Amino acid sequence: MLDIRRLRTDPDAVRAGLSRRGGDAADKLDELVALDVRQRELGTRRDDVRARIKALSKDVGRLRKEGDTAAAQEGMAESRALGDEERALDAEVEAVGAELHDLLLRTPNLPSPDAPDGAGERDNVVLRTEGYDPGAYAEHQRVPHWDIGTDLGILDGERAVKISGSMFTMYRGGGARLLRALVQLSLDRNADAYEEVRPPTLVRTETMVATGHLPKFSEDAYQIERDDLWAIPTAEVPLTSLHRDEVLDEADLPRRYTAYSSCFRREAGSAGRDTRGLLRSHEFDKVELFALASGAEQAVACQEDVLARSESLLQDLGLAYRVLDLCTGDLGASAARTWDIEAYAPGCDLWLEVSSVSWFGDYQARRAGIRYRPTGGKGTEVCHTVNGSAMGWPRTVAAYLETHRRPDGSVAVVDCLRPYLGGAEAITRR
Repeated sequence: MLDIRRLRTDPDAVRAGLSRRGGDAADKLDELVALDVRQRELGTRRDDVRARIKALSKDVGRLRKEGDTAAAQEGMAESRALGDEERALDAEVEAVGAELHDLLLRTPNLPSPDAPDGAGERDNVVLRTEGYDPGAYAEHQRVPHWDIGTDLGILDGERAVKISGSMFTMYRGGGARLLRALVQLSLDRNADAYEEVRPPTLVRTETMVATGHLPKFSEDAYQIERDDLWAIPTAEVPLTSLHRDEVLDEADLPRRYTAYSSCFRREAGSAGRDTRGLLRSHEFDKVELFALASGAEQAVACQEDVLARSESLLQDLGLAYRVLDLCTGDLGASAARTWDIEAYAPGCDLWLEVSSVSWFGDYQARRAGIRYRPTGGKGTEVCHTVNGSAMGWPRTVAAYLETHRRPDGSVAVVDCLRPYLGGAEAITRR
């Protein structure tokens, strides 16, 4: 969440930052400031009353010792009345504080000064395009992956729907092995710098709040109400809370973690839009990269590292891709700056988002209470967080199947995947 101290000292800068996002975020600033002022005023009044009660307690004790019973009783009566006022003020402070906290949780992050301005996805900036030549794709590559998967017997959407309903898919045979190979390849590639974690798939409400997925995106999440647990939409959620409410040493930063997990999203309102095949699913697999950093400079270096690793993997998979710098109007609510990677799927003739690499400033770590102790300094500072998909596999699989389809209908296995597929050179019909 935003630093309340910045709202007090530089509200104009906060307003300008929120205005860059569009929408009504900036309009809520006056309400935030008013609630903060109100809470502090009430707190001051409550503390004054507490001080008066404390002083009266001393006076009553002194008066009793002096034998002035009437004056002591009068002081006790005043103290009881002030006690009622203190409790009322304390309740009001708590209520206003809860309202302020809830509004802060719903207020998005300030965009980085380096994020391009824009109203929506059409204003995103393409930083570079790699390996894409629209005229280089043959007719056999212009087949959509859902047809390829059906022909080879490696994707079974019909039975997935029978088992679980719409917007679920099922990998079979060579498809299941391909997915597992991609996951293992990604984990192995990042093991040099990122500690592997297998986090729980179900998390508490406060774990979802820490990343900003709650309360804003509750409609897109799967909740198990009986146990107050949520199915994670991404491994970013549990990884962010790995050090929740902890103080780390600056010398130990950055901390880097990677996790493979199933991910669950309702994708509310998306039915009928890009839902064929693997384009949009309620459940999917993903390998995530996450870093805790000591500040902006270190965090941006981590963000660049995640981006480079994701690009390298796509290059070795032989996929064309492009890197986008998301404009302020298309940034996720928690992000300060995001680079998206989109792989080209020739059969769908679509650019598919396969990785989103974001720097969040101290927004998430402030929600999660993650701080660090500066080397040689005093006090503590709030950490910065970075996360990105090493790769989001459904759409990567889609682009892979279409790009590497051969004239005979089989799908070529690129060199980096062969060790994970028993040396196979192609995925053929079951």
